Amino acid sequence: MDWLNEILEEASGYIWGPFILVPLLLLTGLYLTVMLRGLQFRKFGPAFYLALIKRHEPSEDVQGDITHFQALTTALAATIGIGNIAGVATAFFWGGPGALFWMWLTGLVGMATKYSEAFLGVRFRIKDAGGRMSGGPMRYLRHIPGHVGVFLGIFFAVAAAIAAFGIGNGTQSNTVAGSANSEWGVPTWLTGVVLTVAVGAVVLGGIKAIGRVTAAFVPFMAVFYILSATVLIAANISELPAAFALIFSDAFTGTSAVGGFAGVGVMTAIRYGVARGIFSNESGLGTGAIAAAAAKTTHPTRQGLVSMTQTFIDTLVVVSFTGLAIVVTGVWRAEDIQPGAPMTLAAFSQGLGVWATHLIVVAIIFFAVSTIIGWSYYGDRCMESLWGIRAVMPYRIAFVAMVFVGSVADLETVWVFSDVANGLMALPNLVGLIILAPLVVRETKEYFDDPEKAIERAQQEL
Repeated sequence: MDWLNEILEEASGYIWGPFILVPLLLLTGLYLTVMLRGLQFRKFGPAFYLALIKRHEPSEDVQGDITHFQALTTALAATIGIGNIAGVATAFFWGGPGALFWMWLTGLVGMATKYSEAFLGVRFRIKDAGGRMSGGPMRYLRHIPGHVGVFLGIFFAVAAAIAAFGIGNGTQSNTVAGSANSEWGVPTWLTGVVLTVAVGAVVLGGIKAIGRVTAAFVPFMAVFYILSATVLIAANISELPAAFALIFSDAFTGTSAVGGFAGVGVMTAIRYGVARGIFSNESGLGTGAIAAAAAKTTHPTRQGLVSMTQTFIDTLVVVSFTGLAIVVTGVWRAEDIQPGAPMTLAAFSQGLGVWATHLIVVAIIFFAVSTIIGWSYYGDRCMESLWGIRAVMPYRIAFVAMVFVGSVADLETVWVFSDVANGLMALPNLVGLIILAPLVVRETKEYFDDPEKAIERAQQEL
């Protein structure tokens, strides 16, 4: 497999290098932030009200398959995963503490990106042959004039259907199997069997089953993890000011060699911060638009506001707690530390005691299973857009089978494959967001100028 790793590493380095995706992701987010006049900051309060308090539209007659809240938790299920535990640690291992700053920046501008994706996902959704909503980049990219839009839509659908097996499946089951094996001595094949059965029971039931399950346990797992990290950080509160200082300074100067850390430059910190930030919150990948398109909503703007809170919760909250736990305990510079979940496990073990590693393994299991469930839906919607409803069930079965394969596969190959697949998804989506931005801005302004009139028109179009 060495030859495959080399090819994937070279492709990943090119795609995520300093001239393609890193600047495109950040500049697209910044461009949309400016075009929408800082919507993620101006409408922060109303967005969280719709997402967490109101949670659904007052009328059940609104088109869609699941509620606002279920669409949000489905998207959160897909993003609050191994990226929040292993992905953050991997960014630290290769990019140093400064990588966390670039993850934060990616999250902040990514809220505008996520809003735009979700808006377009609802705006251009359709009903498939089975009567379920189908939307996302594979649909809205086709509305770009000319053959370019059709090409971008098909390219995204193919890339996303393949990527789901990596970012949304293999990396998740692999990390769970590895963690259960190292901490509890459970054979990786046995973990793979259990995960496959558990995931299959939900995935084969479709979006309504996924929505019910994620709405039930995503809030629980997020609060459980945040409380554990809060206790750790509180126990090391004296280290917190220095931790923030280190994160901000290293983001612009790079990190010198210290302990077992070899040292990195600024560009490396940016590359891994942005790449792992996107792996975590998926702003720019377009996947959040697929979940948003299933929501019962009266106007694209309303679901766009709900969806952008997902990026904040994922990156500005959950990722921050993981990153700060790693910095305040100092495990990132340990001589014998390994990248990924072992680094986070070491931080909790050092900060709270060996017993805490068991809590984090449990969190890894919950996070991973939720991500696999969420991504199964993304993949099956992409397959439906390519081949019709007849392709959905075979895809789901193959996806469930991949859970076992990922559990026993080589970790390095799975992670690098995910980086490449993410990049191939992001490229057409980001191009489409830039082209369709004027439409998003115009109809968003119409909604805030006269909500009732905008909703009435949207109901005629949806």
